[in-house]
Amino acid sequence: MSETYLAFMIGLLGSVHCIGMCGPLAFAVPSLQKGAGWLLLDKSMYQAGRIISYSVLGLVFGLIGSQLWMAGMQQGLSIFSGLLILLAASSRIFKIALRSSSRYNIFLKPFHQLFGYALKHKANHLIIGMINGLLPCGFVYLALAGAVNQQTVPDAISYMFFFGLGTAPLMLIAAVTTGMTSAVMRNRINRVIPYMMVFLGIWFILRGLDLNIPYLSPALHTGTAVCK
Repeated sequence: MSETYLAFMIGLLGSVHCIGMCGPLAFAVPSLQKGAGWLLLDKSMYQAGRIISYSVLGLVFGLIGSQLWMAGMQQGLSIFSGLLILLAASSRIFKIALRSSSRYNIFLKPFHQLFGYALKHKANHLIIGMINGLLPCGFVYLALAGAVNQQTVPDAISYMFFFGLGTAPLMLIAAVTTGMTSAVMRNRINRVIPYMMVFLGIWFILRGLDLNIPYLSPALHTGTAVCK
């Protein structure tokens, strides 16, 4: 339960970042039916689409993580995830920009084509929400680092589900009201997120060190993971 609560809080506290990065897309998708009720339904379906994709990613990374747990590599996996999170946080804190490449643009081209199709579909918000959930995003990578560290596949799916659920309330309110948070507020939140990543990265490393400290670094018992 504590893991899903953590995932929900990561999503909730970082959802202002989502508004800044993905909000314009959510706001731009047109409602094919007029009326406040249809607008609320469409924007809710957009959030549902993202949560579905996050849950699918949780399934994929849960399968990977469960194999590593069964191989007795959970401590190394936790430490490695923590180091990756610290590296990502450092790149944002010290403003180390990654250059875009032609390979990256080639990877995104299919998504652009799907967006064009989805805009004309009657379930456009749901489809675009699902596509959006699969787009490259550092904030989602942060959540996936937590998902891959779960012991079972259902735990990983639940982790990503609650992460998506945490991002939904503020995104939904902003999409319906359009412009609930100012650019200044979004910038302030975005400055805080890398430091949240630092704390999370340190926590993953401590957990992997198996220091037998309740909640902070509990003892990890090597054994066969149960995939329910």
